[in-house]
Amino acid sequence: MIRGAENGWIDADRRIESPNYDCRPDDTEISLLVIHNISLPPNEFEGNYVDHFFTNRLNPSRHPYFEEIAHLKVSTHFYIDRRGIITQYVSVNLRAWHAGESLFENRPRCNDFSIGIELQGADHITYTEAQYSRLVSLTQQLQSIFPLITADRIVGHSDISPGRKTDPGSSFDWKRYLTLVEGGDG
Repeated sequence: MIRGAENGWIDADRRIESPNYDCRPDDTEISLLVIHNISLPPNEFEGNYVDHFFTNRLNPSRHPYFEEIAHLKVSTHFYIDRRGIITQYVSVNLRAWHAGESLFENRPRCNDFSIGIELQGADHITYTEAQYSRLVSLTQQLQSIFPLITADRIVGHSDISPGRKTDPGSSFDWKRYLTLVEGGDG
């Protein structure tokens, strides 16, 4: 259980509970952090469509792309928007449905043992200062709770689902982020 929070919920800016989760396998230790990106519609940052997507309320008539994805049942533990506002959708004690078909160190089903963080963004669009700041703080908080999440166990969705996923993309500054997480000046 997460320390300092009730039932795996941290003190995020927003809490919107997603129905898209289930229990982790018994005796599973959380040992992986997966960084993603999302923008709905693609490459656009207005509206609350991400909230609607993760809570199965995305209206397919609002955009042609939504017709393709509205039926999907997905979620994440955390989402950081362009302003740095953190929303938590699923308790970290539970399995969010963020990684899909995935493999890390020859271990399949990364959702079983990972925490997912979505950044509002796109592979080719620079992330904001506020996002990096909040992502670093959130990462450090999660590492203090789950010490198995070390720097070498923080990955992009593209790392665990190569050929299928590309996020967080070439615009994500991994060196800067990991340096800041380790307490450097980045």
